[in-house]
Amino acid sequence: MAAGEVFVLEGQEARHAVTVKRLAPGEPVDIVDGAGTRMRGRVVAASASGLEVECETLVFEEQPGTRLVLVQALAKGDRDELAIETATELGIDAVIPWQSERSIVRWKGDRAAKAHAKWQSVVTAAAKQARRAWVPEVRAAVDTAALAGAVEAAELAVILHEDAVRPLRAVLEAWQGADASGPAEVLLIVGPEGGISPREVTRLCGKGAVTALLGHHVLRSSTAGPAAVVLASDVLGRWAAPAG
Repeated sequence: MAAGEVFVLEGQEARHAVTVKRLAPGEPVDIVDGAGTRMRGRVVAASASGLEVECETLVFEEQPGTRLVLVQALAKGDRDELAIETATELGIDAVIPWQSERSIVRWKGDRAAKAHAKWQSVVTAAAKQARRAWVPEVRAAVDTAALAGAVEAAELAVILHEDAVRPLRAVLEAWQGADASGPAEVLLIVGPEGGISPREVTRLCGKGAVTALLGHHVLRSSTAGPAAVVLASDVLGRWAAPAG
């Protein structure tokens, strides 16, 4: 696709653009593939059959050098879905559903596949809302044993814990990618409503995780992850203005 060429958007996305967003000829629009490519253009025709967009620019947006991964414990009342939705709008790069010891919600059998698909749908919709070129991946659900392996493989894994001594900002500033020779992955681990059990904390810290305090108040499971994404994005320079 080059400048001046016309791209035809069809299917559900086109229907949403025409009937819900009511895009009309002459209006600017961004079209992304969810894997980093963004086309900016203007609508030249809109109908029930599709949306025709004249390409003005086509760019590929690189992923951040430091990728943030939210490990979200399964929580009741859709609080886990609210967490991943908000974290996606704020810039999380991937999500890992965690079946922690104290999680009331359980993903088993057919429910697991359906729940995973729903999480991916939530994340995809949030990425569209935020006009992101990359749609975060919802990885396979893990129990604590599997999470311990992910912690060991990560450049940094932080357990957000109310009894921690060091603030999250201090932990991130002390690290700043110093242990990474290339792209780095930082896990932000959030427990369920009942908190992370002492046994889980000990097990994860034994694989290299560190605990960090997010603030003076105890946050809900739906709030802690997004709050951590905001702080981490700022400290690690992910929100810095582009050069030039």
